[in-house]
Amino acid sequence: MDIFNLGDFTFQSGVTVPDVKLAYQTVGTLSPAKDNAILFPAFLAAEPDALLRWIGPGRPLDPERYFIVMPGHFGLAPSTSPENTAVPFDRGAFPEVRIADDVIAQQRLLTEQFGITELQLVLGWSVGALQTWEWAVRFPQAVKRMASIAGAPMPSPWTKQWLLSALEEQITGDPAWNNGFYNDPAEVQAGVRRMAHVTAITLPPIGFYREGEELWAPLGFASTQDVVKRFFEAFWAPHDPNGIIAQARKARAADPARGGDLPAALAGITAKTLVVAFTRDFMFPPEEGRRDAERVPGAEYREIVSAYGHLATFALSEQDVKAVDAELRALLADG
Repeated sequence: MDIFNLGDFTFQSGVTVPDVKLAYQTVGTLSPAKDNAILFPAFLAAEPDALLRWIGPGRPLDPERYFIVMPGHFGLAPSTSPENTAVPFDRGAFPEVRIADDVIAQQRLLTEQFGITELQLVLGWSVGALQTWEWAVRFPQAVKRMASIAGAPMPSPWTKQWLLSALEEQITGDPAWNNGFYNDPAEVQAGVRRMAHVTAITLPPIGFYREGEELWAPLGFASTQDVVKRFFEAFWAPHDPNGIIAQARKARAADPARGGDLPAALAGITAKTLVVAFTRDFMFPPEEGRRDAERVPGAEYREIVSAYGHLATFALSEQDVKAVDAELRALLADG
């Protein structure tokens, strides 16, 4: 993991924080012409190396052909976050951050650190897709292609409520929360584990736990409780509670139109656009993905039949992986 120093950085909220940092990871080699770069932002609570499962020789995201930059995002250490920011911006006083802040920082990373001004592809899953749409609207001249996978330009009302009720309120309802000024994240672990349990029953598709279907069984789990412990609790428990909330809030506020006309903003996208949705995905349903694609000139919409819905992000099914790879291969082969 590498760190890009942004120095004094003014967030979209208007607050300037000193010594701001953006973590990132790269694979592949940047060409002398700097014309083989792909940007692959991470999803909520995921470090860049979580994306490596989608990268490999001979695959569309081929490090032997492309220079792939996987940035972290604000609210998730080691990027600037509530847990690693000095007083007076530490813990519960961490400033409001936005998806746009991530994208502006990423653009600086690419141009200042690597001299990259055009991207062959920007792609992302879920919260990474929120960043992808922001890129395509904010920096259209830099984005040749974009792929939104299980994502959207902004969350639906249902997803916004999920981010609030399933994530944020489970943590802020913990008696040890103290408005974010706890001394040790372990003090708020009851709230984080409760949040993990809520996501365990709201994020998987209907049928994930159903007797006779048991979609968790091929993944190596012994029981439903084993899934809750070794998948959901294991994913969330290592994270700082303030950081989870910062990420959830910025996802909830995502809006590439900046409070303006979203259809008009999407109509101005010039990148070759692919929108991929998964059946059984409650977070970003196919019908909403189709609508988003219809708002972008020339965009292509693909619906992948998946047993795992939004959990396809984790590459749980070989069928899902092959389907996504096929779509990305076609996108990169075009133009």
